[in-house]
Amino acid sequence: MASSKDAVVLTVDGHEVRVSNPEKPYFAERGIRKIDVVEYFLAVGEGILFALRDRPTTLERWPGGVFEGARLSTRVDNTGDAFYQKRVPKNAPEWVPTAHITFPSGRTADEIAPDSVAVVAWCANLGTLTFHPWPVDKTDVESPNQIRIDLDPQPGTDFSDAVWVAPHVRELLHELGMEGWPKTSGGRGVHVYVPIQPRWTFTDVRRGVIAFGRELERRLPDRVTMSWWKEERGEKIFIDYNQMARDRTIASAYSIRPKPHAPVSAPLDWDELPDVHPTDFTVLTMPERFRAVGDKHAGLAGHAFSIEPLLELAERQAADQGLGDLPYPPDYPKMPGEPMRVQPSRARHSAGADG
Repeated sequence: MASSKDAVVLTVDGHEVRVSNPEKPYFAERGIRKIDVVEYFLAVGEGILFALRDRPTTLERWPGGVFEGARLSTRVDNTGDAFYQKRVPKNAPEWVPTAHITFPSGRTADEIAPDSVAVVAWCANLGTLTFHPWPVDKTDVESPNQIRIDLDPQPGTDFSDAVWVAPHVRELLHELGMEGWPKTSGGRGVHVYVPIQPRWTFTDVRRGVIAFGRELERRLPDRVTMSWWKEERGEKIFIDYNQMARDRTIASAYSIRPKPHAPVSAPLDWDELPDVHPTDFTVLTMPERFRAVGDKHAGLAGHAFSIEPLLELAERQAADQGLGDLPYPPDYPKMPGEPMRVQPSRARHSAGADG
């Protein structure tokens, strides 16, 4: 490692990675500096590289660190302190690989597709805290090779409610001949990853996840909801099926979340899940855990399940209950077979006015 007053140069995987302003506070309440963030990613390098390797990845960049009042830019308001970067920066070294992807709008982009820990460290120098990889490999960006089940607590529920639902997710997966690997989201939710064969489209896989969520909702109607509209969800765990739509991503394992205590998304064993809390896993605590137990998601590499049982379930739901597609996110073009994308209360108000 070479250093100067204004920068540190690390040698990672045979590449030089320059870390500018290494002493800059990134999580001031925890005393975590920019260099600490980079060194965190190096400490869990094998794990985060497994989560990102060869996947087109959106960077969530917080170049000013996380501080009180800091905001993330959105499509509506781009004046925030942090932002999502989908296209590879123009100053990227030649050893930073990319993948060419197409957004729902039809526009295209070259996104970073990490193939080494050096690439992760280079992104961290840009202020990247959270990595958002697509569920595809860059060799076939049209065919997901992971299902990501997002157990999203709604107002009135919390992490413990998501944990309560999680074993039922695993039970249903087993019935369908599949297995999942859980992790904390780094916030209040739980994510379950299922490796699948890359034989189906985003539309197919999303349809399978909708069928899965509907069956879980049927079994646990007081605890689980598939309602896209927030006004209809109630105090339940929402299965966010649109996380499997094209260009929708989930924070990767080992990503840092932009909260004052610097939490990270932590892969777990199923039997650990009931006894942990998201605040257990931070930039300061995860390196030691990683040294002790390794990557709890490494087992994903040994499996690739068929989603045919999910598609068969979707067919049965359509035939027996008349259940079809569900709404896409608002920024998507209208999709074939999609129901009206209108908030229920607004639709009722409109119907009343017409009457």
